[in-house]
Amino acid sequence: MRRYVPEVFVSTRSPLLQVLKTFVAASGAWLACVWLLDQPAPIFAAIAALLVVQPSVNQSLAKGVERSVGVILGVIIAFAAVTWFGSSALVVIAVILVSLLVAWALKLTPGSSNQIPISALLVVALGAATPGYGAERILETIIGAVIGLVVNVAIVPPVHSAPAHAAVAQLAEGIGGTLDDLSTALRTPTSFPELDALLQRTRGLRGQLQKASDAISAADESLMLNPRGGKHRERIDHDRKVLASLGVLVTRVLGMARAVRDHYSPGLSDDRIVRSIAVELERAGHDVRLLATEPRPGEDNADQPTAQLPALTAPLVITHPHPEHWILVGSLMEDLRRVREELAGQLT
Repeated sequence: MRRYVPEVFVSTRSPLLQVLKTFVAASGAWLACVWLLDQPAPIFAAIAALLVVQPSVNQSLAKGVERSVGVILGVIIAFAAVTWFGSSALVVIAVILVSLLVAWALKLTPGSSNQIPISALLVVALGAATPGYGAERILETIIGAVIGLVVNVAIVPPVHSAPAHAAVAQLAEGIGGTLDDLSTALRTPTSFPELDALLQRTRGLRGQLQKASDAISAADESLMLNPRGGKHRERIDHDRKVLASLGVLVTRVLGMARAVRDHYSPGLSDDRIVRSIAVELERAGHDVRLLATEPRPGEDNADQPTAQLPALTAPLVITHPHPEHWILVGSLMEDLRRVREELAGQLT
């Protein structure tokens, strides 16, 4: 089933709290309309609440506006059509067409565009003979949207800083692991298939980089209009700064992996200079992982354990590279220099 319709499933479930909040919003909207409007089945209110409870407060507000605009326009179109032409089958078809054309002409979002014909059809089919039906549906929708927004704000409004940090840390770990693999390839005899596999794994860092970027964007959006956003802003800003450096490191690591794959030769592991570069690559891998550690306010380097201190030494100075290895050595040295610059800028 997943193979043929993968879009039906997601890799992770939404938090159980979000499910409970959606239930509270929908049931609260239903009960509120039963009490305030004396409606036995306020379906519009419940649907509005269900749609408005989103992963972020900002999205909730947007969904509430989308839903309300769609319902209001749909009710207006249906009311005008029924008043002038009745509720025949041809009128129903015409209402659908007019609703879609209005949404297209106004350049409305997909949420509003779909809601206009749905609301219009319900009004024509169910409320054509009931005076005030359309106005009641508009009021229902507004009540449901407001309750959904209030519930999402009042009950632990979601902040997506933790997934963003996890994605950045995963990318840092991937870069650090690649640097370790490159160090191993330079110090021990390595076959071409192994080098090719290393290059393919390194190319996968681009996907991790995009995933981390998307997670940071989602975290930013979750802070908009969020009363809990203030204390999480520093953490997200730190992760965004780290991600900018990791983006540069991904490019440099890709260059290193390609250079090692293309210019590897037997006896490379016996070259003293190459082995020195391998040591620096391993130290760089350690320092890349340090980038993703969460900041500790009030703690300086002197208070940190040795494992939490930068490991890179002073830049290597190479005067006479081996004639067979000078292209690879030069390429690795330049990329290592850029890696050093990024790490020094972040860890100092």
